[in-house]
Amino acid sequence: MITEMLDALAQMMDDHRAMPFPSRFRGLDIEDQDMVMLDADTAGYATRVLQGPLPEPARRGLTRLLGAFERVLPAISDEYAAKFYTHARDVAALAAEIDATRDE
Repeated sequence: MITEMLDALAQMMDDHRAMPFPSRFRGLDIEDQDMVMLDADTAGYATRVLQGPLPEPARRGLTRLLGAFERVLPAISDEYAAKFYTHARDVAALAAEIDATRDE
């Protein structure tokens, strides 16, 4: 099961990388969250999960990242940006699920 989840995460990351970053969101903060860093942090955590279990500080960071998505997504009115960041949130959520599954 974990292998299939890792394959799905890798595919989701490839799909996300293929999506152009919403240019109007460069340098933009929403709910005190830098939108470029939100995307970059998602890629960083997902990449680390693909490499193996996260250490506890990184797990807490991933949990904070998911919380940031919950704050910013309702504030995004641009249709494409909402799709882009919803996809990024889904990547982060799957990464968190995979990391939690490794503990079971």
